[in-house]
Amino acid sequence: MLVRDWMKTEVISADAEAGMDTAVKLLKNHHIGMLPVLHRGELVGVVSDRDIKKHSASGATGLDIHELIYLISKIRISEIMTQNPITVKADYTVEETAEILLKNKISGAPVTDDDGKLIGIITKSDIFQLLISLSGQPKRGIQFAVKLKNRAGAIQELLDIFRAYGGRIMNVLVSLESGEEEYLTAYIRMYGIDRGRFSALKQELREKAVLIYIMDYPENRREIY
Repeated sequence: MLVRDWMKTEVISADAEAGMDTAVKLLKNHHIGMLPVLHRGELVGVVSDRDIKKHSASGATGLDIHELIYLISKIRISEIMTQNPITVKADYTVEETAEILLKNKISGAPVTDDDGKLIGIITKSDIFQLLISLSGQPKRGIQFAVKLKNRAGAIQELLDIFRAYGGRIMNVLVSLESGEEEYLTAYIRMYGIDRGRFSALKQELREKAVLIYIMDYPENRREIY
């Protein structure tokens, strides 16, 4: 899961010498929260909703709308942007990028090549979209969350059980228990399961693992253990 597969390559950007009103229009018209800022084609900063709000003439309440618009138009983007922005590379993993965004409390980052040229942008929304796609959520199905011993063949044994009940795999996500490497937590999304044998399936799963929850989306049924 690399950034280059999930980033937006058609990047809306702004010139550093444009007025703040230009940034406001671009952010609003394109429904985005951050703009890369360029000077002579080079990335020199980013400007966000937060920067706009911070530098707006909040104290100019006595001005009429025309005076306020004029004042905003005189403020250069270069005066309000965040300089030396945090960037990521196209060959970073999405997980690395998510960690960078979270650590720095930012909503997204420009993507640059080895020469520092802007080639894309990736945001929290792109990462959310990846999570949804990776989880198989759009296809719904039935998701089983189980805790089981971390040993060779443990996941395969569970998948064999599902197949015996007509199940077909959508996706499997596995994580180590925090501070407890002896156990795994597996999130398995299936479809095609023989619902007439559902009780027997759960019983057989309990012989191999601990059921945490079952989310049966087509039936809108949730079982939390």
